[in-house]
Amino acid sequence: MNVEPQRLKKFLLDAGLITDKDFEDALKASLQNDKKIGDVLVSRKLIDQEKLTKFEAYLLGIPFVNIERENIAPEILSIIPEQIARLHNIIAFRKRDNNLEVAMIDPEDLVTIEFIKKTNPLLKILPRFTTILGIKNALRQYQKTLDIEFGDIIGSDSKTANHIEVEKYDKDYAKNDEELVKASQELPIIKVVDTLLKHAILQRASDVHIEPLEKEVVIRFRVDGILHDVMSLPVLTSPGIVARIKVLSNLKLDEHRLPQDGRFKIESADYMYSVRVSVLPVFNGEKIVMRLLAENVKAQNLESLGFSGKVFEKIESNLIKPTGMILITGPTGSGKTTTLYAMMEILNTPDVNISTIEDPVEYRMPRVNQTQVNPKIGLTFASGLRALVRQDPNIIMVGEIRDSETANLAINAALTGHLVLSTIHTTEAAGTIPRLIDMKVEPFLLSSTLNVIIAQRLVRKFHGEKEKYKLKAVDLDNLSKYCNLNKILEILKSEKLLKPKDTLKDLELYRPKPSKDSVSGYKGRIGIVEVLTVNDSIKDLIIKKASTKEIALCAIKDGMRTMIEDGFVKAAQGLTSIEEVLRVIIN
Repeated sequence: MNVEPQRLKKFLLDAGLITDKDFEDALKASLQNDKKIGDVLVSRKLIDQEKLTKFEAYLLGIPFVNIERENIAPEILSIIPEQIARLHNIIAFRKRDNNLEVAMIDPEDLVTIEFIKKTNPLLKILPRFTTILGIKNALRQYQKTLDIEFGDIIGSDSKTANHIEVEKYDKDYAKNDEELVKASQELPIIKVVDTLLKHAILQRASDVHIEPLEKEVVIRFRVDGILHDVMSLPVLTSPGIVARIKVLSNLKLDEHRLPQDGRFKIESADYMYSVRVSVLPVFNGEKIVMRLLAENVKAQNLESLGFSGKVFEKIESNLIKPTGMILITGPTGSGKTTTLYAMMEILNTPDVNISTIEDPVEYRMPRVNQTQVNPKIGLTFASGLRALVRQDPNIIMVGEIRDSETANLAINAALTGHLVLSTIHTTEAAGTIPRLIDMKVEPFLLSSTLNVIIAQRLVRKFHGEKEKYKLKAVDLDNLSKYCNLNKILEILKSEKLLKPKDTLKDLELYRPKPSKDSVSGYKGRIGIVEVLTVNDSIKDLIIKKASTKEIALCAIKDGMRTMIEDGFVKAAQGLTSIEEVLRVIIN
């Protein structure tokens, strides 16, 4: 919803808050950049956001409320579900009799208002104008409603939730096994775990951490790569929660001193997830980490993952080769498996046979023969790979190269006429070669089979509006510690992101800005990558067992763009911020 610019201009001029020239300059900029006139006025510091919102509310005849410091009663806040509040930036903040006042960024969002009316037919909805910061403050308070939801569950039967006393972690648990089984089947504990998973899915969490401390159990969600504290529960609920998750994952209830891994599925009318579970003994009990993997999700394409231009061309030229090896490297959670699936999506045609050995099978792909690792029965990456080569494959995907045996089998598969795709854990593309040699792979075999190495990280993407700024001398001085600014300047000019005579001080970068659809200013992630093509120069260095630094310098000389350079390009394109790029690259 917008106020007509000339009407806003007259109001601001009459109030003596702006000059005619300043407004006209801002209006011209708003038209050129396709931005709201109000946003331009605020960004130029001609008026602050709260005053502007108040004026717009007055002109539109809609009351304005400031809820930036408002403590909203949980029973009122929870009238609108958190996922609806976050998606549409709408907050229930005051209720008098049957009148419910809701604060919104766009009080004419009739679809959302109608939805709330349908779910609360006895209430009269009264829209109010507010600021982004007000919405942000209110959304933080949803944690309290989550606490209350858990408190109600636990409080409904405190005996069930708290009847397992734990004095020391190293005590004999055998006598408590029956109680643990019983606790895992009690309704309050089932509700706690179900509610925890429901909220994790609604908040797009990739991982759920359940961490027992001395006096509480801390729950944390990882969203877009960042861990957030969600809430804490009484420490005496820990054994029941652990037991419930072990039952779901088919793990041993009587094993408390060794790590365990398992998995289970959760389904509803809205979603289907596979949950990978890791249980680890810690000082105060057992810590659980659950990885949430959405099922029936179509594989992304390479362009949407951050591969473009010459980088994409290099990968495409290597994917059409019938033999050899393509490796993707990076830390856990850097999107390696997603990139592998994107490659298989390109390769998956009726004239080839693709076979995989994975742990776990994260996405289902039609016409691809996917095998799940199962160490309990001896089905490891190595044993599975031996079987795959007898299945007449054209393309083999190995989920991860973890040991010498798997590495050598993968190399041999590439030598015998297969295209092999896999991942390995190193911090940069050049470090993959010394790592494989350290795994006892013969350098002459490696130089004969390795086609390309891709290193990647994931950075959060801007969502909605963003704030523009330019680098100052102090910013450039700080950035020079991490990258070659002259090289970056050259790259930006080659990408036509800077004019031939520009300097880095002329570069327009962006910072996240709260918006209607994203309070943090970020949503989703994109890859920053470096692609090392194994050419004759690199092959010579492999034979010589060169160091990571020597290989990296040679690759850069041959035209490899490093991850930080690729990140700089994506920041200049307005996809992410420099702060995000540095966060994921600098250890």
